[in-house]
Amino acid sequence: MAEIKFTEDEKAAIVRKIQLYFTEELKQDIGRFDAEFLLDFFSGEIGAYFYNRGLYDAQAILTGKMDDLTEAIYQLERPTEFRR
Repeated sequence: MAEIKFTEDEKAAIVRKIQLYFTEELKQDIGRFDAEFLLDFFSGEIGAYFYNRGLYDAQAILTGKMDDLTEAIYQLERPTEFRR
């Protein structure tokens, strides 16, 4: 898996959310540098867990769609004297 990278705009938005969380929930101020450091830590240490969960969710959706497509194809079959 490649390293998780964010665009500068994404990183700035995430850093603002981290700073806001610290201010509102923990009643502590955190600077931009510290928030970026925390983001990098979480991305490197637990980001893969979130990434993998997203893959599992996407796979489940794709499997459901494939099942729907398989059923639609079976419904198109014409009757013959041979059965499966």
